[in-house]
Amino acid sequence: MPDQSAYAPTERTVPTRSRERAAYDRATVHAILDAAYVCHLGFVRDGTPVVLPTLYGRVGERLYVHGSAGSRPLRLAGDADPGLAVCLTVTHVDGLVLARSAFHHSINYRSVVVQGTARTVTDPDEKRTALDALVDHVVPERSRDSRPANARELAATAVLRLDLDEVSAKIRTGGPNDDPEDLPLPHWAGVVPVRQTYGSLVPADDLAPGTAVPPYLAVL
Repeated sequence: MPDQSAYAPTERTVPTRSRERAAYDRATVHAILDAAYVCHLGFVRDGTPVVLPTLYGRVGERLYVHGSAGSRPLRLAGDADPGLAVCLTVTHVDGLVLARSAFHHSINYRSVVVQGTARTVTDPDEKRTALDALVDHVVPERSRDSRPANARELAATAVLRLDLDEVSAKIRTGGPNDDPEDLPLPHWAGVVPVRQTYGSLVPADDLAPGTAVPPYLAVL
């Protein structure tokens, strides 16, 4: 019986280098996806590769991206049969790895690559669920604390769905991998950690007097 806790490796999801860094378990993949804000969506248009940075949201085993109904990838996905072949990537930089040799400098990272076919969401209920997920991916609980899209805004917005099927994660941790003969060299080596932090809230200039800061923002 297939392992339901992990994605099955495929020819496209097995890395050609550093295979020991690859991971396919769903918990790891979901954690990496849920902790980022921006993905890069790659596809081919008129024979030319195109990669676009965009927001996304996850609902179970599906990812959603959105944009203007007139945007190129969303039009292509709607026109293509059965959809648009895409590659979606997410990457976190966790540390700068400084080695004694220039060759062995690196970064510590967590990444996910999703291969598949993106399809336009046409069901109204799924579209609303997807848009709520996009808002809540940026700030959890925010969709319940903002006006939902009206009919005009829904008509102007297109949503793509990408199922999590061909998926792999890749992770690097630890220090530099210097060659033994370089260890005596008088160059500092180690890791510079990289962390994401939030600044102080900046209220809108036209915020209504007395509007309280919601609890979900107070804990950021």
